[in-house]
Amino acid sequence: MGRDLEKKIWMYTTGIMIIGLIALYSASFENLRVSRQVFYDQLGCAVLGLILMYVISRVDYRHFYDFAYLIYALNVLLLLLVLVGGRYALGARRWIDIAGINFQPSEVTKIAMIFLLARYFSKRRPRFLFDIIGKMEVIFMEIIFPFLVAGLSMALVFKQPDLGTTIVIFGIFVAMLFAGGLKARYVLGFLGLIVAMVPFGWHFLKSYQKDRLLVFLNPNIDPLGAGYTVIQSKIAIGSGQIFGKGWFAGTQAQLNFLPERHTDFIFSVIGEEWGLVGSLVLIYCYYQLINCGLDVAQQLKDKFAMLTAVGVVSILTLQVVINIGMVMGLFPVVGLTLPLVSYGRTSFLAFAIMIGFLLGLNKRRTVF
Repeated sequence: MGRDLEKKIWMYTTGIMIIGLIALYSASFENLRVSRQVFYDQLGCAVLGLILMYVISRVDYRHFYDFAYLIYALNVLLLLLVLVGGRYALGARRWIDIAGINFQPSEVTKIAMIFLLARYFSKRRPRFLFDIIGKMEVIFMEIIFPFLVAGLSMALVFKQPDLGTTIVIFGIFVAMLFAGGLKARYVLGFLGLIVAMVPFGWHFLKSYQKDRLLVFLNPNIDPLGAGYTVIQSKIAIGSGQIFGKGWFAGTQAQLNFLPERHTDFIFSVIGEEWGLVGSLVLIYCYYQLINCGLDVAQQLKDKFAMLTAVGVVSILTLQVVINIGMVMGLFPVVGLTLPLVSYGRTSFLAFAIMIGFLLGLNKRRTVF
């Protein structure tokens, strides 16, 4: 069973990478706005990502348990450095250069958050007492305190601003609350409180983020501005119909109607050129990869290992669902990449590392 899972994870991960490279090659084909170098960068990341997957899979996951809090602290430091001296581009300050390497610490935050919460919740034992003091202890130690710690990273990422990654990190937190064994009524009560506070968050959004939310409700409010990309994306996906227009034959992508087609909106290129069939092949690969992750988590007996697997599966699922929903106009545009498909070196390698964790956990699931 273990070897079968390992083979499936490798197969579907590699398949997703190949589909992404095919789409990216088309998106950068003889195009002045998207350089061909984008494809070669991604190809290099794919090779490096596969190597990292193999190396990480050979490392004992318990080493990550030992350094979980240190990894989180270093990541917070990087997020602070971004706000102070990070590179400003595309309306956000998300990139930092260290030793000539340019990367996004917010992508590393996803990994750091998985380890932080996995270690914390693996050692906590919720007390389900009937007295008020016992219930207050559960609420504080199992929800409020870890949320405040995780909230520090969320606040720093949101400040960049990066609403999409902030939402994903919050999703990891909620998934781990459930997986950690906390009773559903506490989690649902917490979610209800957060939902009630959402309207007050409107005042903290940047003007372009507000425009994106308004455009989500009605894309035709600003068809040549904030709503343009979503409208073109829906046209591209719809025009692909069942079998697509063919490789290099997508008009929206090839004729430069579709902005950000190599990053957040790469799924639109796939939908236009390969149609419903091609889109479903990619979604099927994601579905199988997520299923493999759930199978790994289900078989793990060590709580830290199980929560780590849940964290990886949660972030993969959330980002796939949000990105595809975003390009189809089902969700607001929040600037999230499609894992292992969209162009983005830090994001690509971060997901390769996380899948390497799954492979490593699968190898050692019976060693406790």
